[in-house]
Amino acid sequence: MRVLILGSGAREHAIALALTADDEQHELIAAPGNAGIARLAELVTIDPGDPGEVAEFALSQGVELVVVGPEAPLLAGVADALRERGVPVFGPGRAAAAIEGSKAFAKRVMAAAGVPTGKAVHVGTAAEAEAALESLGSPYVVKADGLAAGKGVLVTEDREAARAHAAHWLEAGPILVEQHLAGREVSLFFVCDGDRVVPLAPAQDAKRLGDGDTGPNTGGMGAYSPLPWLAQAFGTEAAFVDIVQRSVAEPVVRQLAVEGTPFVGLLYCGLIVHGTDVRVIEFNARFGDPETQVVLPRLRSPFGALLAAAAGGALDRVPPPVFGDEAAVAVVLAGEGYPVSAPPERPLHGLDEAEQLAGVTVLHAATAERGSQVVATGGRVLSVVGTGAGLLTARERAYAGIDRIRLQGGQLRRDIAEGLGQ
Repeated sequence: MRVLILGSGAREHAIALALTADDEQHELIAAPGNAGIARLAELVTIDPGDPGEVAEFALSQGVELVVVGPEAPLLAGVADALRERGVPVFGPGRAAAAIEGSKAFAKRVMAAAGVPTGKAVHVGTAAEAEAALESLGSPYVVKADGLAAGKGVLVTEDREAARAHAAHWLEAGPILVEQHLAGREVSLFFVCDGDRVVPLAPAQDAKRLGDGDTGPNTGGMGAYSPLPWLAQAFGTEAAFVDIVQRSVAEPVVRQLAVEGTPFVGLLYCGLIVHGTDVRVIEFNARFGDPETQVVLPRLRSPFGALLAAAAGGALDRVPPPVFGDEAAVAVVLAGEGYPVSAPPERPLHGLDEAEQLAGVTVLHAATAERGSQVVATGGRVLSVVGTGAGLLTARERAYAGIDRIRLQGGQLRRDIAEGLGQ
């Protein structure tokens, strides 16, 4: 297939790498891509957030499938423009993508579908926020209603910090104050064709900047898969996946179809697990980053055929995805000042050394080529992924790889997948 990938992060690099692993040879194009994706795909300079430009390019270049990586193009209506022009696209239309774009919309859909989640109050003023904080109690959970690049959520026991966060985001519009749900977080992806859903493998990411889940929220500083503690809690990981499919993914996709906004693409279920109780924290309308970086390396069945079947409303015509038994751990290298400020461009050293290690893959995010030098251009710069027979081996390989890489002012967590056994 001739495939156009929209996006420039490590998630899109992981998607491109998974497509190149297929027996079928795909011709890959990426917009805008990065220095790592450039090794696998032709990079083009079209604006991935411009529906008309993307649709015209796809038609003119004979693109057979468009895979939308980030959320912004989805909420801009890129998938709608492509479908209107008859181009197959893996990604929901703007109306269905509101499951990520508006937390209030997501809560309404969950209520209509009977999906388990926490209580939430939609507020538009400081006085309403104060009342909601008082009603729902500590720990306080305050969320921007729209997209916030991973920075719109605050969980704190500090009432003043919660008020300040609410006041900041109220300037942009209504917010949500939610019930705090105690437990462990799990990310579970479902490939959807508007009617059917097919699960991928569970993963867990680390959202805060510092070790021990300290510091500000980020887009994600690392991830791992599989989750051995899930199998211990539910008997098998498959049992957990089945529960989520029946109680969350299928009802939500049915509800969106009933409302005339079929969901075609990747439904990311952000879950909280306490014992065997499972509730939804949030939905995303696309592959998660950095979870994609540990889920796709474990995939052993054709990736392109799966995405094309979903885009064509035909998931029942392809076998379910198959995952290997090996583990994967991703550690993110971020630039100086992340997530508060954007660092200057700085050279990256040691990439070749890292990639020569067994079981290590370097997935680029904010990188570019300046002559013969690869430079870091933004916040989350790389995801270094280790794979191995178990989490311990995968973790050791990921850190061995990232320790070969040098970036002035670089930041990383040292506790990804720590203490999870063999």
